[in-house]
Amino acid sequence: MLRTRGWIHAWLLLLPGFVFLIAFTHLPALTTLWSSFFTTPRGRRPAKWAGLENYDTLIGDPIFWKVLWNNAIYAAGTIPLSIIIALVMALWVNRQLAGRGFVRMAYFTPTVLPMIAVANIWMFFYTPGFGLIDQIGGALGFGQTNILGSANSALLGVMVVTIWKEAGFFMIFYLAALQTIPTSLIEAARVEGAGGWTIFRRITLPLLMPTTLFVSINAVVNSFRMVDHIFILTGGGPDNASSLLLFYIYEVAFRFWDTAYAATLTVVLLVFLMILAIGQFFLFDRKVHYR
Repeated sequence: MLRTRGWIHAWLLLLPGFVFLIAFTHLPALTTLWSSFFTTPRGRRPAKWAGLENYDTLIGDPIFWKVLWNNAIYAAGTIPLSIIIALVMALWVNRQLAGRGFVRMAYFTPTVLPMIAVANIWMFFYTPGFGLIDQIGGALGFGQTNILGSANSALLGVMVVTIWKEAGFFMIFYLAALQTIPTSLIEAARVEGAGGWTIFRRITLPLLMPTTLFVSINAVVNSFRMVDHIFILTGGGPDNASSLLLFYIYEVAFRFWDTAYAATLTVVLLVFLMILAIGQFFLFDRKVHYR
């Protein structure tokens, strides 16, 4: 009887979380999947069953493949660099150094800034002629640049903004993990004659792997959903050179008002994220935990 009451009490505590999870995650995902098999309703014309027509359109859509390739480059550039920089910053601020609290705050500050504000700050840096980058470049004898206006460099400019903002966020998780590592392990390694690099490679890094898995999954998800700054910096241009998948979904849904095709794109995005998340868990599980 007591055990039954305990189970009922536990499920009642979990019920609000389940309701919100189903209402705002699973139900919208299923609704989006269902909508991808219909046409877009327009005016008094209701949506009609289209089957796989939207998916056939997606396969033949050159813009989709271009933004998907952009997203792959964006993820490949931002994920490892953000994680590496975050780890280096966490190792640095975990040491005894003067003004450590100020340094930690400086590293974390970009994270708490609104993305639109961050984009406007970097817009000032990138502005041709009188932006900070061109001012410094002009003082050093370099010519004027137009990073966001060139198809070859626009995506790179967006990636720099993302790395600058995300590294401080991931640093907090690494810093928390570093402070849980027993100092006795490091002291024992030093007694045995291990150097700093050996301690990091044999003790610190393996013990940080669970945090690395968590951070990497968040970084993958962020690489497919962090597009706020694209609205301010490039608008997806020039010629979709800096457009990412989620930004393209926004354009299709709210600028071109093709909600059925946008739902199809969203389904593809969700499938990509699911495959990547599951793959990360299965591929890195053995490396994350000691066996």
